[in-house]
Amino acid sequence: QVQLVESGGGLVQPGGSLRLSCTASGSIFSINIMGWYRQAPGLQRELVARISFSGRTTYVDSVKDRFTISRDNTKNTVYLQMNSLKPDDTAVYYCNALISTVQATGLTREYWGKGTLVTVSS
Repeated sequence: QVQLVESGGGLVQPGGSLRLSCTASGSIFSINIMGWYRQAPGLQRELVARISFSGRTTYVDSVKDRFTISRDNTKNTVYLQMNSLKPDDTAVYYCNALISTVQATGLTREYWGKGTLVTVSS
């Protein structure tokens, strides 16, 4: 069984910063891509940023130069540093990872965390 647990959400004023963390645990053999998605009320879930095992990153245009994704492969953890936050960044942020388990090393499956709420408001 694999679990992804997010932390670090909360209420922040416009222009402020937050750092999200997500740790994967369980019978993990390897983790390929890790990423962050978000879903605002009434909107579809969208990719915010993702990072490969080697550190290659991708960002949605709206967060470039404000958000930074990173990972610690020794801790099975991915981070999202969010700076210059705007009200439009308000959403539930979900951690996502492509993981192979020790029971099925040849298969990669997508896992999701339960989400952490980020609210940007004055």
